[in-house]
Amino acid sequence: MELDVARARGETPGAARMLHFNNAGAALSPERVVNAMIDHLNLEAQIGAYEAGERAQDALANTYDAAARLLGCTPREIAVTDSASRAWSMAFYAIPLTSGDRILASSVEYGSNYLSLLHVAQRTGASIEIIPNNDSGQVDVAALRDMLDERVKVIVMTHVPSNSGLVNPIAEIGAVTKETGILYIVDACQSVGQLPIDVNKIHCDFLSGCGRKYLRGPRGTGFLYAKVDALRRIDVPQISLDGARWLKGACYEIAADARRFETWETNVAAKIGLGVAIDYALEWGIKRTWERTKKLANRLRRNLATLASVEVVDQGDELCGIVSLAVDGRDPAKIREKLAAQNVNVWVCSESTACVDMEARNLTSVLRASVHYYNTEGEVDKFCTLLEGMA
Repeated sequence: MELDVARARGETPGAARMLHFNNAGAALSPERVVNAMIDHLNLEAQIGAYEAGERAQDALANTYDAAARLLGCTPREIAVTDSASRAWSMAFYAIPLTSGDRILASSVEYGSNYLSLLHVAQRTGASIEIIPNNDSGQVDVAALRDMLDERVKVIVMTHVPSNSGLVNPIAEIGAVTKETGILYIVDACQSVGQLPIDVNKIHCDFLSGCGRKYLRGPRGTGFLYAKVDALRRIDVPQISLDGARWLKGACYEIAADARRFETWETNVAAKIGLGVAIDYALEWGIKRTWERTKKLANRLRRNLATLASVEVVDQGDELCGIVSLAVDGRDPAKIREKLAAQNVNVWVCSESTACVDMEARNLTSVLRASVHYYNTEGEVDKFCTLLEGMA
C-alpha cells in the first residue's frame, strides 16, 4: 500500500514551513511526540516533577517496550540514555582491555567514538586497527576474517556514517563475531528508524541508537541494546541509582540487565517523547518508510548527477537516505547559508565527523542532504534547482 505522505506531512508541523533535508542531524518531530512532552512538562509545573514522574510510570515503561519491539529484543536489554554517544561509550568503556589486545574498527567511525578508541588505546596499551574496505568503500568482510586472532577482543562498527550514505554490512560482520565469540558493538545512530534493524539477525552484543534523527524523537535521548548474555563479560565503568542497588554496609548489587548503564536522574518528558516517537515509527512500518526514503534519495542522486558543478561523494554498494556532496570546490558552509536563506535545511560534516575516512579521502568537509519519508519528490527537485542556481 502506498504510504500516505500527505498525512505524514499534516502530522508534522514543520513540514509546511521549510524544506528539511537535515534528518540525519535532527528530523522534524510529529505533533504526537511534541504534545506528549508538553503534556508532561505541564504536569510537572502543576504538581511537581517527582510526582509527575510517579504518574508517568506506564508511559516510561512503554519506551522500553517500544525500543524492544523496534530492535527485536526484550525490554530488559534496553537502557535509555541522554544520547547515542553516551550509550555507545558506556558499552565500549565497559569492555576490559589490556596491553596487546586488538580493537578492530571501520574507517567511518563517528568522531566521538574514534576519540574514545584513541583514549582507551592510550590508557590500556590496546591497539586500534582499521578494517579495510572493498572497492565500493564499505567494510570488506573477507578482509576482516583475515585479521582475526585470539588477541581481537572487540569489533566496533558504524552501520551508517554521519558523512555519507554508505550502509555497512553489519549482519555479515555479525555472522563472523557469532562464530568467534568476539564482542561486537554497532553504532546505529544514523540507521535506526531509517532501516529495519533486528539485533537477532545482526548478532551484535551492543547497539546504540539515537532519538532525534530518523526516529523523529526529541534531542537528548538515546538508547543502548545490551544482550543479557554479554553483560557477564564486561564491567560497567560507573554505577549509580538505578544502575545498582545498595544492600547493606559495604555491599551493593549491579543491575542484572541493561539498566546497569542508566542513571536515576533523567529527562522524563524527553524519555516519554522517545517512546511515542518509536511507536509512531512502528505504526508507519520501518520497511515501508525505508523504501520511501531510498526512493527519494535515489531521485536526489540522479538529479544531482545531471549538475556539472556537483559531485556526489557517497560510497558503498548499498546507499541510504543520506546524500553527501561537494559543489565545485566551494565552501559547503557558504552553500548551507545560502540554502538556509531560502528556507532549506541541510548540514555540513567536518573532517572530525568521520576522522579516518575523511582524512583518507582528503575531504575537509562535505555538504549533507538527508531525506526522510515525509519529504516529497517536489522538494527533491526544488533543492536541486536551488543548488544549480548557487553553483
